[in-house]
Amino acid sequence: MPSSHVRNIKGLKEYAQDKKEEVTKRVDATIQKLIIEKKPINFNSVSIEANVSKTYLYTHKDVRKRIEELRVRQIEVFSSKNMKKQMTENNKDTLLIAKNKKIKELSEEVKRLKQELMYLQGKIYDKS
Repeated sequence: MPSSHVRNIKGLKEYAQDKKEEVTKRVDATIQKLIIEKKPINFNSVSIEANVSKTYLYTHKDVRKRIEELRVRQIEVFSSKNMKKQMTENNKDTLLIAKNKKIKELSEEVKRLKQELMYLQGKIYDKS
């Protein structure tokens, strides 16, 4: 006769929730520590310091957004001449990526403005 056995997974769920909270606190504490120590904040440094996988950092949107924003903020601060001398190769690469993105945005704006200018010149020519 088959037994009707009900699985009790309450403990497992509680353990998973506790572990999730512990990892979240560890990542937050690591980011705060890196900010205070004025160390580079990126996925690699947070992953190593917090002892979590980069996959974890990338898949949790709130953590990912926070790291990306802090990384960009640090790039802006590192732009000063004195900080440029202290930058590592990784920071230089990140700065280059940010500058390339800005160049692309400005190029697109120039293209849009040129098209608008041509349109307005055509309207002026038609009125003449």
